[in-house]
Amino acid sequence: MLTSEKPLKRKKLRHAEYYDMTETTDRLYKESKEDKVFTNLMESIISEENIKLAYRNIKRNSGSVTPGTDKQTIKDIEKMSKEEFVCNVQRKLAWYKSKPVRRKEIPKPNGKMRPLGIPVIMDRVIQQCILQILEPICEAKFHNRSNGFRPNRSAENAIAQCCQMINLQKLYFVVDVDIQGFFDNVDHCKLKQQMWNMGIQDKKLLCVISEMLKAPIVLPDGSIEYPTKGTPQGGVLSPILANIVLNELDWWITSQWENLPTKLQYKEQLSKNGSQNKGNKYRILKKTFLKEMYIVRYADDFKIFCRKRSDANKVFLAVEKWLEDRLKLSISKEKSKVINLKRSYSEFLGFKLKAVPKGGKLVVKSHMANKAIKKEATKLIKQIKAIQKPKNQNEAYLMINQYNSMVMGIQNYYHYATRISHDCKLIAWQVNTVLKNRLNFRLKKAGKLEEGYIKDRYGVSKQLRFCGGKPIVPIGYVQWKNPMQLKRSVCNYTPKGRAEIHKSLGINISVLHALMRATMVGRSIEFMDNRISLYAAQNGKCAVTGKQLEFEEIHCHHKLPLSIGGSDKYQNLIIIHKDTHKLVHATERETISRYINQLNINNTMLIKLNKLRKMMKFEQIVS
Repeated sequence: MLTSEKPLKRKKLRHAEYYDMTETTDRLYKESKEDKVFTNLMESIISEENIKLAYRNIKRNSGSVTPGTDKQTIKDIEKMSKEEFVCNVQRKLAWYKSKPVRRKEIPKPNGKMRPLGIPVIMDRVIQQCILQILEPICEAKFHNRSNGFRPNRSAENAIAQCCQMINLQKLYFVVDVDIQGFFDNVDHCKLKQQMWNMGIQDKKLLCVISEMLKAPIVLPDGSIEYPTKGTPQGGVLSPILANIVLNELDWWITSQWENLPTKLQYKEQLSKNGSQNKGNKYRILKKTFLKEMYIVRYADDFKIFCRKRSDANKVFLAVEKWLEDRLKLSISKEKSKVINLKRSYSEFLGFKLKAVPKGGKLVVKSHMANKAIKKEATKLIKQIKAIQKPKNQNEAYLMINQYNSMVMGIQNYYHYATRISHDCKLIAWQVNTVLKNRLNFRLKKAGKLEEGYIKDRYGVSKQLRFCGGKPIVPIGYVQWKNPMQLKRSVCNYTPKGRAEIHKSLGINISVLHALMRATMVGRSIEFMDNRISLYAAQNGKCAVTGKQLEFEEIHCHHKLPLSIGGSDKYQNLIIIHKDTHKLVHATERETISRYINQLNINNTMLIKLNKLRKMMKFEQIVS
């Protein structure tokens, strides 16, 4: 199931502020908008700030604990010192040679297997370094209706654009095109040419990317395959490279109608959001014999909306030939077709859309796709069976939490379908039968709900049930939500655009950047990175005294010392004033008394202080 991953994307934006990379990315975005050419991007890619930011962005990814062909994971990297890690990445990029990629196959909803290519962890870090510099350049060039694998965009935006085409622009003929094995058939030479045309003309960088694309693949049986085309799904760079390939298609479709120059003059208008209103231009274009067409795309899944069946038929043939001639990609004859939305449903991203009469006009009627209903019901039933026979009580609670997460995930993704309530009732009819049969005597209608998300969202539902005191979220309790398009002003790479996403950091940014650039002999990259996170999380204040800290006053304390089994994990660290740190470790009564008076320690501070001392097995300080 697709997810928007908005929180993760916002975190990445915040991380760029931590590591002082916003000025660089803003400049790249602005210059790309001005069609400037980039010939020395490697300098930014191998900068210390960019490499440390790459570690921050990749370390908490679920894939970072998946080993590559060298059996290493992020846990092996976080033991390195900051200097060792940065030098290692810079040295590899000086003369890059990609290590073999591990092939792993995962099941697809249709029963077939999807091949994933898992690079070694250091190659993933290097790909992340490149992605952070390429993304602002590409974002300036990408089409507004390209929604997949891009910052701040999601399936919601794509569905909203489809609804606009049907509800507002009254386009009821859609060209559905399914590209056959897109990721496996991307032409490497064409991809590099497209990057060159976008202004990415750093030859060394293009050589590095070429080396990544040609990385040997170790198959499950141990044999080695040498790819000549395709981008391995599972690589950090693959999504943006896929968007670069199909970006040419987006703009070709747009050039056939939306961006076509007109001989007749018209008055340009601006919308309230500052974007160009093309209504007058479209009125002139409609007087011609040109074919009206608009593309909506999410990764390699796209639709082209047309006004007439004859236009849609011609567009279908033109797109098929264009993909074959320009991108060397073929389409699936069985899955690609022209659909009249007034008569049939068209599937997109797990939804199915149709135009139906309502109030004297045609509007969107949308459902979960039939395959999606079947798939989600099967997954929930399988999870219920896991709840039925747990090994112990803790595992039972864990299985229930996973079930609740699955239900909320389904509802959060599909609640943009106008008939979502009907669809979830169909799933509930199957799931509730299994719940009653499998957990009959353990299910209760009454129970205590703790304060939080489940109580706020499902507390009033009569469908809510409890198992062993834990709530089981009802799949049938869901409400439709109107899908929204992305505001044009939202952008990761302008100060105004970032202000639309989140508030500025309420801390001394110069101190944060000084922490980022500081060196500490013998400290791991994990310790140095978590120190920055803690300073931001604590709003730059001492965790004991609440005093605002200057750079030279900051000490990072291990709650459980390394000598007795502590680690550099975030949960084991805390930022405190340097004198407070001395007090935490003090054992002499005279030293303790001096620092208590010097820091004006009150009872509240003393409780926090003694908690830290207790973890270190030190004597408690009595007021």
